[in-house]
Amino acid sequence: MRDKEHGRKHRHGGGGQQRFQKFRPGKRGGEQRRFEKDTSDPEHVVLYGIHAVEAALRNPARRVDKLLLTDNAQRRLHDVLQERGVTGEAALPKDLDRRLGPDTVHQGAMLETAPLEEPDLEALAELADQRPLLVLDQVTDPHNVGAILRSAAVFGAAGLVMTRRHSPPLDGTLAKSASGALEHVPVALVGNLARTIEELKDLGFLVVGLDGEGEGTIEAIDWSRRIALVLGAEGKGLRQLTRESCDQLCRITADGPLASLNVSNAAAVSLHFASFKRRQS
Repeated sequence: MRDKEHGRKHRHGGGGQQRFQKFRPGKRGGEQRRFEKDTSDPEHVVLYGIHAVEAALRNPARRVDKLLLTDNAQRRLHDVLQERGVTGEAALPKDLDRRLGPDTVHQGAMLETAPLEEPDLEALAELADQRPLLVLDQVTDPHNVGAILRSAAVFGAAGLVMTRRHSPPLDGTLAKSASGALEHVPVALVGNLARTIEELKDLGFLVVGLDGEGEGTIEAIDWSRRIALVLGAEGKGLRQLTRESCDQLCRITADGPLASLNVSNAAAVSLHFASFKRRQS
């Protein structure tokens, strides 16, 4: 039996948290949440897992509404609990199983909190000088989006843009997969991706769609510019309107027997290359 307290074909296209001006309020769509409690409340999110909860506690912008911890999680989070000046409520693993579902790997830690403030595009543009901005075109798998956020934090991306609909909620599985990166990478949620791409162009971005059939390559991109890198969903890749909205379509050069990467791997490769080019300049 798994110990929950301690312990899942895409084309290529397809420092602490800052405070930003909010977008107009709107409910998040996307993949259905796993939690039964307060799932209709856009001001309420649930985080679980040691790394996700620890990163949230270290983020002064995160509100602590309710913190449930097993004895083992209390010990593992002892330092950050003292720094934050909070004490978690004692819980048993079975208590968290009931709250989160029996298959959730919660590692004995659960935090109820509020969503982080969302940046506007102008704020992201200020961060994007020689740091790429990632744009996701209906990537709905929370594991993939979490992994993309983790790569964005590792390689210094300026931020992430997703649609309010057809994107996973910024909590739960996504936050755990991001392993704390949700607290470091600003995420903007937008209503219309094609319109947002046009706004990014107006802000001086070169909008590049990552696509296995693209004529260009990521090696040929001028990474010293403001670059918005658009990635599409698993299987279907970039939607037609998104492809047409991009300034250019590029691929990751590959010489192996397979020509495709998972979307999170494609993001990691591209961000690593952009980071390498930035260090060379």
